[in-house]
Amino acid sequence: MKEIKTLGDLKASGYKYRPIKDELRGNLIKKIKAGKEIFPGIHGFDDTVLPDMKRAFLSRHNILLLGLRGQAKTRIARLSVNLLDDHVPVIKGSELNEDPLMPLTTTSKQMLADMKDDLPIEWLPKSQRFIEKLATPDVSMADLIGDIDPIKAATNKWSFADERSIHFGLVPRSNRCIFIINELPDLQPRIQVALLNILQEGDLQIRGYKLRMPLDIQLIFTANPEDYTNRGTIITPLKDRIDSQILTHYPDQIEIAKRITLQEAKIDAQVKKHVFLSSYAHDIIERISFVARENEYIDEQSGVSARLSISSLENLYSSAELRMLSSGQKETGIRVIDFIGVIPSVTGKVELLYEGEQEGPYNIALSLIGEAIKDEFLVLFPDPDQKESRKQTDPYHAIKNWFSNHKSIEIWYHEDDDTAYDKLSAIDGLKDLVLEHVRNKKEATLLMEIVLYGLAEMNILSRELLDDKVKFSDSLADIIDDLLNDDDFDEEDY
Repeated sequence: MKEIKTLGDLKASGYKYRPIKDELRGNLIKKIKAGKEIFPGIHGFDDTVLPDMKRAFLSRHNILLLGLRGQAKTRIARLSVNLLDDHVPVIKGSELNEDPLMPLTTTSKQMLADMKDDLPIEWLPKSQRFIEKLATPDVSMADLIGDIDPIKAATNKWSFADERSIHFGLVPRSNRCIFIINELPDLQPRIQVALLNILQEGDLQIRGYKLRMPLDIQLIFTANPEDYTNRGTIITPLKDRIDSQILTHYPDQIEIAKRITLQEAKIDAQVKKHVFLSSYAHDIIERISFVARENEYIDEQSGVSARLSISSLENLYSSAELRMLSSGQKETGIRVIDFIGVIPSVTGKVELLYEGEQEGPYNIALSLIGEAIKDEFLVLFPDPDQKESRKQTDPYHAIKNWFSNHKSIEIWYHEDDDTAYDKLSAIDGLKDLVLEHVRNKKEATLLMEIVLYGLAEMNILSRELLDDKVKFSDSLADIIDDLLNDDDFDEEDY
């Protein structure tokens, strides 16, 4: 088809004009029948969002994707371009991607009348049929719809009443394209009004020009519900004219969240080769986002983006790599001690309520990481607070007894793996507890750390975070030592 250069040849090929919504619908039907993936790389929406998107395209609807930050709204909209034809014919030099059989502007209509079947055409690839605009309060009517161009008029000696004096905005230039407006509520209401007739009638109003242009556009909008109160709103008449409103959501399963994070995180191949990531460590990364979405100090309306897990995993790898380089090792495994490097990724990704601001972002991040470790600990090991029967042996008895004998362990942030493994293995009962979950020595070190951190989160052990190390000891023994070392303690009073 691309060899066809004139309207006459195009007609001879049997070409028929097809509106973009029919094009999307037809290609979607073909892909479904062929069993092809429609939205590659989108996980967790197979039973919710993606079927709604397919229904909307089958219904030839304009679409509003509504959801909190980091829910792949823009990604889904961008992937819609895969449903377009590989190439479509346009009048050569046309500003508005006009189909040779459906010219819109006065210039193109005159060219067709003068040249007839000799009208030159060119082929527009689908990669160029996608236009995206971030809505901001400073977007003007000229940006979206168009305005009179006095320089063009003066250069060509055209009257301002001549349609050719118009400089068309993004919307008309998106003819026969998918046009996405991100963060729609940020668009000023008077600008949103300009979209009403485009959605319903296909009319354009530019500085008093009365144009009748049946624009052929697939419109996809994205919005965050938080924006309805914080920054702006979608005016009711516009929302009424958007045919399908599709609600997005966060992953509801750890495994789905892990697939998304692994797909999006940018980790150097050499780092992956030398730094081992256990599934248990990755589970903790994902649990941070899950517990953050339920945390009383974090604004639920703002949401917790999937970018938190992505950035956290990248920083976790870097934290382990830094420890590996500092300790002179050639390879290492990610450990709980490395999660100290995740804090900067967490503090920048959550919106705190007033109470959270009082606690401080750093403390909130530490709390979220601790809660995530505790959740993973309780999935892997018995709950220390629950016993099925009074005769049941406490699986943590040996560990607690070791610490109760005034023993403690210090794990340094830049300590090599072998030293840490030997220290942890010296704790009575700890190594035996993790054996059934272990696949290698690196994972054994991680799991022994998880046990200690989990017991500390449940206040069975005492954990002290220092500048360059973490110290674990017995909670009760520490209290007794503090009393015995208190200057005000007087044996005669007891």
